[in-house]
This record gives sequence, C-alpha cells and structure tokens, in this order.
Amino acid sequence: MMEDFHVSFKVNASAREAFKAILSVKEWWTDSLVGETQNEGDEFSVQFWDVHYSKHKIIEIIPDKKIVWFTTESQLNFVGNKQEWNGTKIVFDISTENGQTIVGFTHIGLLPKIECYKDCSNAWGEYIGSLKSLIESGKGNPSLKFRMFR
Repeated sequence: MMEDFHVSFKVNASAREAFKAILSVKEWWTDSLVGETQNEGDEFSVQFWDVHYSKHKIIEIIPDKKIVWFTTESQLNFVGNKQEWNGTKIVFDISTENGQTIVGFTHIGLLPKIECYKDCSNAWGEYIGSLKSLIESGKGNPSLKFRMFR
C-alpha cells in the first residue's frame, strides 16, 4: 500500500472557486514562480532561495474536478538525493458533498521512506493551508516559504 502524502479540506465555496484558486499558484504557494499555471501543457518552476527548485508540467486538467502536475526537475539542496521529486505527481481532486467543496491534495511519490518527507510534508501542510485561505477569503499566504529553514 502506497503512503503518498495526502491531505484534504472542506470549504464553503464552489468547486469552480476552488479550481480557480488552485490554478493561481502564485497566490498560495510562492510568487517566485516562472511560467504559466492555467492550462494543460503549461510548465512552471518555483525557487526557494538555494534550498528548493522544482519544475512542473500540468499534465491533466478536468475543470472544477482535477489538476495534475508532473515534476520534471527538482533540486532539493537539503537532502542527499537532490532529485527526490523528479517523476512525482502532484494531484488536486475537487468534489462536493452536502453543499461543501472538498479539495484533496496528494503528492504521489512523496513517501515516508524518502529523506525529504518530514520537511516536505510539513511545508505542504502550510501551503495547503494557504490555498484553503485563498479559497475561503480570497487571500493566500505564499510568503510562508519553508519556515523550517529560517
């Protein structure tokens, strides 16, 4: 059984609002993003000082339901295998239940056995909280930028 990092949350917003917020990566993850994040086939990279670089390609979009990124390159300078994210997928699933929208986030390949799991899953938890805030209030917090390295 795979133990990919997964978290989900519920919001009082439409699936459309959640979908649009996820695509607005600069507003919830980091503003140090280069590239496009709106359409299938778009590619973008993010950089957190000299600690983390990763490049992603959007490989699947189902409007208001699902977005999948494929990590094509990574340079994680805080672990031995600096390319641990290469070939991983980041999946956002959107569904509705009892008038609420559920957003699921799974980083396929981010497993407890890999070196960056603790730091990466902690960071993702904060960024997913920023995404939730963006959906609920219209304002994310992309400035969290890997608090554990400060």
